[in-house]
Amino acid sequence: MATTIKVAYAWGLRRNEVRMLELTDFGTNPHAAEFGGYGVLYVRHGKAMRGSPPKRRSVLTVPHTGWAVDCLRQWIEEVRPPGTGEEHASLWPTERSGRVSADSLTLEFTLLRTGLGLADGIDFHSLRRSYVTHLIEDGYDALFVQQQVGHEHSSTTALYTGVSSDYRTRTLRAAMTKMAAEATGTNQRKTP
Repeated sequence: MATTIKVAYAWGLRRNEVRMLELTDFGTNPHAAEFGGYGVLYVRHGKAMRGSPPKRRSVLTVPHTGWAVDCLRQWIEEVRPPGTGEEHASLWPTERSGRVSADSLTLEFTLLRTGLGLADGIDFHSLRRSYVTHLIEDGYDALFVQQQVGHEHSSTTALYTGVSSDYRTRTLRAAMTKMAAEATGTNQRKTP
């Protein structure tokens, strides 16, 4: 379960997206060779609009969560039960080689949260909201973050963002410094 949670957070996945992952859903990103075969995640079972097939998207592995690549690699190479054939392609197979259910993910997450003494309001989807918030706080472009999580509208991504007071203070300080420099003309290039 620990690796499942790490993967959900590291790529900002919904519960169903993480449970539907297969071994073949990861690939290389030529612009991020350091992640090897885990530079991009191809989400094939994204949230669908009513009456539409699941939305697909590509989620790039970002340095902010690159640590999850080692966890995932270890899971696949050392822990995950081996198997052959289409029925064994699931990244998270059950004992009977089926796919882990959404309810079992929720139950396991709830047990973990309770065991750690975390607030009842924290749920599996909190991992996704944290992913969005942390990318924004780390300076990633809002449109990039929106595309990473597959939101159609930026307003949805904004709802997920709950930045810390430290981030808000740093942002305010940077804006005030910029305005002061512009007002005093100290940021203008001097010509010889």
